[in-house]
Amino acid sequence: MTLKKKEMLLISFMLFSLFFGAGNLIFPPFLGQNAGNQTIAALIGFLITAVVLPVLGVIVVAKFDGLDLLAGKVSKKFALVFTVLIYLSIGPGLGIPRAASVPFEMAVAPYLPEGSNLTVFMILYSLIFFIAATWVAMNPGKLVDRIGKVLTPSLLLLIFILFISFVLNGEKSVAAAQPAYQNLPFLVGFSEGYQTMDTIAALNFGLVIATTLASFGLKEKKSIVKHTVFAGIAAGMILALVYMMLSTMGMYSSGIYPIQDNGAWTLRCIVYQLYGNPGAILLAAIFTLACLTTCVGLITSISQFFSTLWKKFTYHQYVFGIVIFSFLICNLGLNAILSISIPILNAIYPVSIMLILLGLTDFLWKNNPYAYPIVISATALISVVSALETAGFSLGFITDICHLLPLYSSGFGWVSVAAGALLFSILIHFISKPKGAY
Repeated sequence: MTLKKKEMLLISFMLFSLFFGAGNLIFPPFLGQNAGNQTIAALIGFLITAVVLPVLGVIVVAKFDGLDLLAGKVSKKFALVFTVLIYLSIGPGLGIPRAASVPFEMAVAPYLPEGSNLTVFMILYSLIFFIAATWVAMNPGKLVDRIGKVLTPSLLLLIFILFISFVLNGEKSVAAAQPAYQNLPFLVGFSEGYQTMDTIAALNFGLVIATTLASFGLKEKKSIVKHTVFAGIAAGMILALVYMMLSTMGMYSSGIYPIQDNGAWTLRCIVYQLYGNPGAILLAAIFTLACLTTCVGLITSISQFFSTLWKKFTYHQYVFGIVIFSFLICNLGLNAILSISIPILNAIYPVSIMLILLGLTDFLWKNNPYAYPIVISATALISVVSALETAGFSLGFITDICHLLPLYSSGFGWVSVAAGALLFSILIHFISKPKGAY
């Protein structure tokens, strides 16, 4: 069975919207403004972690019928701990609250009357936001209709209007790259892609897409994986196009506006220059639509997972529980959420990347019982040490030893360790084979 082109387009739109949320809006223009004349190199690195790896992640999870089965290649205990950690960190503990707080603090709060009680307005905004998200998430079978047909086209149209207006009427000047981007812009862009959380989100959304395809009548695993590949590639192309537009606006604004804390400030300046105060409505609509669709995707995927893992509660009960907890966390404020996110992402991302890469090449390692456990354990060890150091905690001589690794100071010490661990697992497998197996 093959789905119609229109059906595949709607599913691709839905997958794009699940990915495209808070970080996807604020980080590309921030990258362009900081990278300046090095934006192209930085953007290539960014696209690998923010587009290529997420698409591959969706495909791998569909291939293995869920993140828990993929992670189970390491061990059953790791599968449970890692999967729960992924779902909690990108869900109610971090991703969902960020999706609710970003549109308010970046596109609503700056335009409120002077002296307004931001706490009260934030509570009211997030309450309405989560009520809308709950309504959409309560019926996952209608995600394609509600997101693919309405929310995504509206979001893409608004971003396209903003970009064309900037090209035609925006002030443009490209500055030299900031110091962090001058020497290794590709690697900096690569690590900046972590903050979109999309590679981690892909490990969640793979199951959502597979479930959605099954609702269209696809039953055979081969057919589901094939259609997942098509949807992933199409969604990835849309993501890449949007990232190029946003980073281009950031790059051409690098010589106009001073560097601030994040890309939302850059977007506000661009929108104000193009439309004046009424532009606040456009910006608020873009932020809210982008964050709402991602929030719905996270709530849906996490509720589906936990309702299968722990059947004591129903899917709908998990939806309400996640929404209530996320509502409370998001009202702590965006700065508090973002300050927590970087070390957590630095610890989880390399492990997620290696799990995806091993899953893609599983045919090479399926007979090697040491590949997954050794590679993932080694990657996790270095990632945790690096994340702790980023958060201000040193493990003494262990941290000192890690500094001897190539590119460790740039956040990529795990790469050489993962490669060495893979070779070591191959050697152990070769030595442990019975003599008659050679």
